[in-house]
Amino acid sequence: MNTSSLLWGVLFGAIGAGYVLYGRRQKAPVPLIAGIALMVFPYFFDNPWALFATGAVLSAAPFFIRL
Repeated sequence: MNTSSLLWGVLFGAIGAGYVLYGRRQKAPVPLIAGIALMVFPYFFDNPWALFATGAVLSAAPFFIRL
């Protein structure tokens, strides 16, 4: 693991924690699931570009998916 992967993981984990808090308080399933995924997925990616691309898609998902 290199420094950029670590920093991207911390950033997306913090965004995920915010989504989880928002999803729990508003009882909204999409931000809750996206938040959990944002906090877990950095453990499975070692490539910083794949980490960034997946994190960007998961971070934008609650804005485009409405239930």
